[in-house]
Amino acid sequence: MNKEKSQSITWKKRTIRLILFPVLMLMVYGFLFAVMPEKSIAAFKSSGKIFLNIIIPLGFVFILLVAFNLFLNPAHIVKLFGKKSGIKGIMLSSAAGIISMGPVYAWYPLLRELRKKGAANSLMAIFINSRAVKPFLLPVMISYFGLRYVIVLTVVTMTGTIVAGYITGVLSRD
Repeated sequence: MNKEKSQSITWKKRTIRLILFPVLMLMVYGFLFAVMPEKSIAAFKSSGKIFLNIIIPLGFVFILLVAFNLFLNPAHIVKLFGKKSGIKGIMLSSAAGIISMGPVYAWYPLLRELRKKGAANSLMAIFINSRAVKPFLLPVMISYFGLRYVIVLTVVTMTGTIVAGYITGVLSRD
């Protein structure tokens, strides 16, 4: 009986924490709407746009998390992204970072799960830093800055990404 009561209390605390922030925000918007209706409507629309911008990448990351948990076990993760994955791990994390989309913070839950399953800190750093290179922006950059500049910038960025990943791995006791 005591264990059931403890679980019930834990569930209630989780539920309260889950709904507390949205309820507080609705109260704040309600108060502001009563005081400054025009500005509160503009703020609510802005918040809605931000929400719509992040919901798709967050949903994509959630789907990836489910897929990783279903199909990849820790041994696979260690093989692909572990400390001993070598150049293959560097290339894979670089490519994944380059093709990833959405805000970087949307990828943090996935990276945390990969880390728990044995992914190397250095390769996670390479993934995050590789996001600076976006293939769909390269033509625009070339038109503004020229081909030579874009090639040099991309090579330096990717080299710096790998160096930063290595340093991160060493300093964070990968």
